[in-house]
Amino acid sequence: MIEHPTPLHPKPTTRLFSLFCLASYLLSMAYGSTFLLSLLMSSHGGNEKNAGTVISAAMVSTFVAVLLSGHLCDRLGAARSVALCGIALVVANLGFAVSASQLQLMMLFGFVLGIGWGVFYTLGPIMVAMMVEPAQRARYFALLSGSMMSGIGSAPLLGRLASQAGLPVTWAFVIAALASLTGVLVFWRLAGVLQKLPDQSGAVASKLTLAGALSVLRSKAVFAIVMVGLGGAIFGGLSSFQTSYAQARSLDYSLFFAGFMGAAITGRMLVAGIVVKRDPYVMSCLLSGLIVVSVLMFKFQVSSSLGYLLAAIVLGIGYGLTYSVINGLAANEAPAGTTTQSLLLFSLSYFIGVFGFPLLAGKVIVEHGLSTMLGILLGVALLNWLITLARLMWRSWVSSDGVTVGERQRP
Repeated sequence: MIEHPTPLHPKPTTRLFSLFCLASYLLSMAYGSTFLLSLLMSSHGGNEKNAGTVISAAMVSTFVAVLLSGHLCDRLGAARSVALCGIALVVANLGFAVSASQLQLMMLFGFVLGIGWGVFYTLGPIMVAMMVEPAQRARYFALLSGSMMSGIGSAPLLGRLASQAGLPVTWAFVIAALASLTGVLVFWRLAGVLQKLPDQSGAVASKLTLAGALSVLRSKAVFAIVMVGLGGAIFGGLSSFQTSYAQARSLDYSLFFAGFMGAAITGRMLVAGIVVKRDPYVMSCLLSGLIVVSVLMFKFQVSSSLGYLLAAIVLGIGYGLTYSVINGLAANEAPAGTTTQSLLLFSLSYFIGVFGFPLLAGKVIVEHGLSTMLGILLGVALLNWLITLARLMWRSWVSSDGVTVGERQRP
C-alpha cells in the first residue's frame, strides 16, 4: 500500500519516492536498449551510419515531446502524462526487435521512442522539483538520475547476457519493452498520490513559453543548459557505438557498461549528496575535467580490458556527478517562477546532444574511422570543461574587483 502524503509530510515519503525511482528505472531500460542498435543492425547487414540515423530520428520527436510535455502536464498531471507516453517506449522496443533489417521501419520506431523518452525525461525532473523544496532538490535529482542510469545501463548488459545464453540480441529489446510496460503501470498507480503533494516548483504552468524561455536564456542557467547538451553528445557518442569500439579492439563491450553504470550509480547515490553541498562551480569544473581525461583514455590509452574498464569508470564518475550538479544549477539559477521552463530547456538541450550527435558520429565512423570520431568528442569535452573554467575565472574576477572597489570607498 502506498503511504499518502499528509500536511505533516510536505515532501514525498521514502516509500513513495522509492516507487517513483523504481518506475523510472524500468522506463529507462527502453532507452538503454538503443545502445545495442549498432550491434543489432550490423547482424542484419547494417552499419554504424544506419544505427546513427535511427537514433537521430528520435531527436525530431523529442523536440515535439519537450514542447508538448508541459501542456500534457498541465492537463493530465505529470505522472499520467509519463504513463501514457511511456506506451511509446514499449511499442518502439518491440518494433526494434522485429524490424532490424528494414531501415525505414527502424527510423519510424526511433521516432516513436523519442516521444516516450522525451516526455519521461522532461517531466521526471519537473516532478522532483514539484515534490521537493529547493534546498533538498539536488539530492533528489541525484536519486532520480541514479535510478535512470541504472535502467539505461541494464539494457546493454541484458544484450550481453542474451548472447552468452545463445539467444539473439533481440531478446534484450523484448525484455526492455516488458520492463517499460511495468513502469507505465507503476506511474499510473502513483499519479493520484503525487498530485496530492504540494507543488514546490513555484511555477504557475509547466508548458514552455517564449517569454519564459527567453527569461531563462538570459539568466545564468543558460550555462548549465549548454553544458548538458555537450555532455549528452559525449555520452551519446560513446555509448551508442561502444559495441563497435569494443569489437575493433577485441574487448567485451559489457565492461564499458558495467564500469560506467557502476561508477555513475555509486557516484549519484552515495557521493552526490556530498558533492552537491560543495561549490557547484568548482565541482562542475573538476568533474568536467574527468570527462576530458576519460575521452583521452578511450582515444589513446585503452588497449586492455583493465584500461577499458578504468576509462569507463572515469567517465561514469565525471559524467554522472557533473549531470547532478548542473541539473541543480539549471533549476536554482533560473529566474523566479521559471524553474520548470529551465528544466524543459535543459531536457531539450540534452536531447539535441544525445540524439543528434550519433547521426554525425555514425557517418564519421563509417567514412573516417573511430579515431576521428573520438577526436571530435575530445574537442566537445574540452569545450565543456572550458565553459566551467571560464565561469570560475569570471566569478573570481568579479569578486576580487568588487572587493577592490569596496576598499577604495572606505574612509
